[in-house]
Amino acid sequence: MTDLSTFRPKRILVCQQRQIGDVLLASPVFELLKRRFPEAEVHLFTEKKCEPLLRYNPFIDAFHLIDKKGGFFRQLAFYRNVAACGFDLVVDLQQLPRCRMMTLISRAPVRLSFPASVFSRLRYNCLVQPQEGYASQTKVSLLAPLGIHWQGEGPRIFLQEEERRTARELLKACGFREGRRLIAVDSTHRRASKRWPAQRFAALMSLLARHDDSMSFLLLRGPGEDSDIAALKKLCLDAGLAPETLLVPEPLPDIRLSAACLAEADLLVGNCSSPRHMAAALNVPSLVIPGASGTAWRYPSPLHEELRPDLPCQPCSRTECDDPQCLLRVTPEEAFAKALELLQKTKRTRSD
Repeated sequence: MTDLSTFRPKRILVCQQRQIGDVLLASPVFELLKRRFPEAEVHLFTEKKCEPLLRYNPFIDAFHLIDKKGGFFRQLAFYRNVAACGFDLVVDLQQLPRCRMMTLISRAPVRLSFPASVFSRLRYNCLVQPQEGYASQTKVSLLAPLGIHWQGEGPRIFLQEEERRTARELLKACGFREGRRLIAVDSTHRRASKRWPAQRFAALMSLLARHDDSMSFLLLRGPGEDSDIAALKKLCLDAGLAPETLLVPEPLPDIRLSAACLAEADLLVGNCSSPRHMAAALNVPSLVIPGASGTAWRYPSPLHEELRPDLPCQPCSRTECDDPQCLLRVTPEEAFAKALELLQKTKRTRSD
């Protein structure tokens, strides 16, 4: 690890690609770099789909959104244009092919990353062994040579007041009324090993509604998940939930409007996917059934809980499993009890 305690970069490039949750978890890196070097410009090299949740982040001065279209020469021109900014420091948080390419073309005097292979020393001149723990903590740990250390900072989303107003209007149009409690439900996941059964989400929502008839449920979804949400809604209706308590915004909100709707919730209940990181970034309590997911995704706070059975095989991070006991051993009744605990801890007041 190189000692950079006296290094004063003027322009910094952070390389962090997919997925959306991964990029959001990198937000403490930008904040801490800006605090350490307030006069420096902090740039982010990422994908177009990841930019919206970091929009209006006051610690990012410029975005360089990867252009995947066109041939080799167009791609090369894009990298050269980014490199022309003249970076003193490049921080590569991933070492994916495009991040490695950007680091090499930048020709920055300091190229900081982690030791991934014997070739790492050919691309980077400052290698740091990352610290295990919460994902944001691990990312920040690479900045240790700069005198930067993680102090519990989590992801952050900076919503505009206009976006919050639009979200409240959208929820109202869906049937949400003042004085009710809003529970956001993230029931989808592309990996079966990380997807709690929809029937159990419906049973949990039924238990919550019977306990407190002032609860409404915001059914979160992403592109291509309409059929999953329609199936969940039917299960909920079959379980006796009133149709007006099930909120499904139409048309599908963009990700910033979805985040603004989530910011209105008293609690998020869901799988291990990007909404849990959005909840942490918005200070919304969360209860997650992580399934096969590892332990690095939970923000270390009593406001964010997981239901993780004590199994010798867990966590395994597998994408497929014939007998996902890490999911099946979590009952709706157990989730109900933990959800009530969180709601009691975090009684939130909603202002118009």
